[in-house]
Amino acid sequence: MAPMTERAEDTAINERVEDAAIIERVEDAAIIERSLREPECFAELFDRYHAPIHGYAERRLTRPLADDIAAETFLIAFGRRDTYDLSRPDARPWLYGIASNLISRHHRAEVRQYRALARAGVEESSADHADRIAGELADRPRLATALAKLPAAERDVLLLVAWADLTSEEAGKALGVAAGTVRSRLHRARTKIRAALDPALTRKGS
Repeated sequence: MAPMTERAEDTAINERVEDAAIIERVEDAAIIERSLREPECFAELFDRYHAPIHGYAERRLTRPLADDIAAETFLIAFGRRDTYDLSRPDARPWLYGIASNLISRHHRAEVRQYRALARAGVEESSADHADRIAGELADRPRLATALAKLPAAERDVLLLVAWADLTSEEAGKALGVAAGTVRSRLHRARTKIRAALDPALTRKGS
């Protein structure tokens, strides 16, 4: 067999790189579909999204609870993968929906977390957790207080958009509600947060 020319070798390398890139861009839905035949493939979805799901849960709760919620999110997702709508290429809304439902079970713990941050900054929160979110909440007690006071449905929408970086449509899919409902809740939540951060807005609206 004749040795490859330098040009042919470069072409072969480029093709392998392109093939690798295509593999990296495999849609979540394709991974889920394949996992129905090859369950071990679901690990790829875990590798993609465990860190952001854990981070989202930790920002709303505490690290120990986030550990449990992230693990249970993927356990539930694996068990329900045969019900996943394969027409949706991005599984993030589905996973965040599961995580949000699990977080809702810890409503009191979440509210206590915000109230603790509002009262005492890092003093009443675990140090490592508080260090990461101090710039967001601990030095802005009015924001933490406002988040604690929001109805759960409005807080879920606001934080899925603000912290999970979902669109209104994606947040709707996550929560099982229409995008219009998400936008309405988001508007109410943002109005309340702005009023909490700038009391003058409340006085103007009186």
